[in-house]
Amino acid sequence: MGALHRVEPVMGTVVSFDVRPRPDASASAVEALIDEACTGLHRADEVFSLWKPDSVASRLRRGELAEAACPPDMAEVIDRCRRARQATDGWFDPWAAPGGFDPTGLVKGWALQRAAAVLRGGPVAGAMVNGGGDIACLGEPEPGAPWLVGIQHPSAPGKVVRVLAVRDAAVATSGTYERGEHIYDPHSGVPVVASLLSATVVGADLALADAMATALFAAGDAGVDFVLRGGYSAFVVRRDGSRREAGSLPVVGGGARGQGA
Repeated sequence: MGALHRVEPVMGTVVSFDVRPRPDASASAVEALIDEACTGLHRADEVFSLWKPDSVASRLRRGELAEAACPPDMAEVIDRCRRARQATDGWFDPWAAPGGFDPTGLVKGWALQRAAAVLRGGPVAGAMVNGGGDIACLGEPEPGAPWLVGIQHPSAPGKVVRVLAVRDAAVATSGTYERGEHIYDPHSGVPVVASLLSATVVGADLALADAMATALFAAGDAGVDFVLRGGYSAFVVRRDGSRREAGSLPVVGGGARGQGA
């Protein structure tokens, strides 16, 4: 059986699934797991969407719901946000967002990572879950081969600036080219006057990679320090067009790259 694909509109984006079944797997078993993963994404959208006035996140943001009364998923995300704030030296801070608590910079990665976890093992040999450029990979697309993930050039749509070769890893990219001036400096509360065009973080968990990419974009080059301290890798494109690679970045055509200029 060949690869199975699914495209699911959810969480304000489109999530694509590329799933590679084991040779002895049945298509119905794999499809059922993809269904389960999609159900989880829609459930997360109902809880965390700030576009839905009755969502848990919207009610919490308006002060209508106490943190102690939140369901387990929200409690977990709040805890993850606190830990991400500490890990990024405060450059990721959902409590500093205009209008109140906004976990958007972490929750999409968290939901996509959970969707990928649903597919792990059993009839699935490998899978890639891609939500608007934030990607969780598990296993291999075929025996002995990594997943290839292209990083979009931030000022040249359709052009790939770097290709990564990943297994059981997450890739998150943040920048103004996707959604405009949406990233705020948590210290000043105003949109970042960015020194970077894009910031990509690679590591084990997409929730933390997502938060770190947001924080790195806000902090600029100085943010590479907290990315490396957390055991993750970074690739940034600066506003002047120069690039920097840091950590064990799994690039195609040269193995893992270390600290760049």
